[in-house]
Amino acid sequence: MPRTPIRALLAAAAWAVAAPALAQQTVTVITSFPRELTAAYKSAFEKRNPDVKLEILNKSTVAGIAFVRETAAGQRPDVFWASAPDAFEVLKRDNLLVAAADVDNPKIPAKIGNYPINDPKGFYKGQALAGYGIMYNTRYLKANKLNAPKEWNDLLGREWFGHVAMTSPSRSGTMHLTVETILQGEGWDKGWETILRMAGNSAQITERSFGVPDGINNGQFGAGPVIDFFGLAGKYSGFPVEFVYPTMTSIVPANIALVAGGKNLAGAKRFVQFALSQEGQELLLDPKISRLPVLPYSAFGGKIPAGYPDPQAIAKRSKVQFNADLSEDRYAIVQALFDQTITFRLKELQAATRAIHDAEAKPAGKSNAQARELLNQAKALAYSPVLSGQIAGQPDFQKLFASNKKEVDVSRKITVLEEQWNSKARANYQRALELAQQAAAAVK
Repeated sequence: MPRTPIRALLAAAAWAVAAPALAQQTVTVITSFPRELTAAYKSAFEKRNPDVKLEILNKSTVAGIAFVRETAAGQRPDVFWASAPDAFEVLKRDNLLVAAADVDNPKIPAKIGNYPINDPKGFYKGQALAGYGIMYNTRYLKANKLNAPKEWNDLLGREWFGHVAMTSPSRSGTMHLTVETILQGEGWDKGWETILRMAGNSAQITERSFGVPDGINNGQFGAGPVIDFFGLAGKYSGFPVEFVYPTMTSIVPANIALVAGGKNLAGAKRFVQFALSQEGQELLLDPKISRLPVLPYSAFGGKIPAGYPDPQAIAKRSKVQFNADLSEDRYAIVQALFDQTITFRLKELQAATRAIHDAEAKPAGKSNAQARELLNQAKALAYSPVLSGQIAGQPDFQKLFASNKKEVDVSRKITVLEEQWNSKARANYQRALELAQQAAAAVK
């Protein structure tokens, strides 16, 4: 067998050293979704696309928006993926998304109920469907002799004090959608009353949206408002939990979009297309994920689990037709108002709520007009928003909160307003506590 000349071997070795390795491109996805979901998509996508590495940046929706805003063009993530359509409207308004008319799945319906699944201008696509409701732990309820909740109002009674958990809309895009759903369904004043009463019954305002379902799964909390996939994932993974859609709910798309100024637009399009594909949609049915696909159930050939929610039926009976434009307009206002009057004043709100419950627990037959009037005053102080819906709806006021908070003048004005809300809430809760105690003492 002839030998290869040594000169040829050396030349081949030199070429091998000099030749660049086959480059593996990276697609960076910023998302609020849990690891169970992102890991499944990363594995499946990379298997289909071995030349692409999917990098996942996990941040809350609010933090994700801030990250995209603050990162220079050319260095931003390539894909934004989250549940809150109003967050995508914020990014679109700030010219931080790229339209993607060439990325689509024609089998996906145009609407869910009356709500468009895709952005009409193509800046973001509906990738899954999401509803908002109540998750509860069946064992916890039995141990504490609590009835299974069906509506938001079921979590407001005195028997639920200390058994509820919530998170803040400034920390969770899905909680922001829940708060907005209640506000849009019930109106500004009545909606905030429901939210404040629910918060007053809460044991904790968790730091992330995951904290509520995790706490319900492990029996730390009895119930709380969550996006449906948290409740369904817990149920189908074997935890003793259930999830219910109140009549005051909405079914809206969870979206995916291309970020303007990302590093790999072509690779990003490949991932978005995969997420919309039949294979990408079927991943949503994994028990650990348990999301509602945007593809109609007829496309899955019997793979839909028994008893799985029907999003079209839920949307049809829902009392809320979600308005993403309205939510976008007051996005930062709702977050700031919740934090100043609930997150940062939870102890005072809890104390006022306990006192109101204690006064209401007095024997009804021994009540009197004075006690009822004192109690009504206490409730009005504790459960009325410190900002009127009229002011919150003013364009100039909304524009202020949508402005760049790094500007000194903008930051100063917002800080002054937030301090006023915080101080007023603290004073209201303290006075409500005193009035409720007087009401209890007035019952002879």
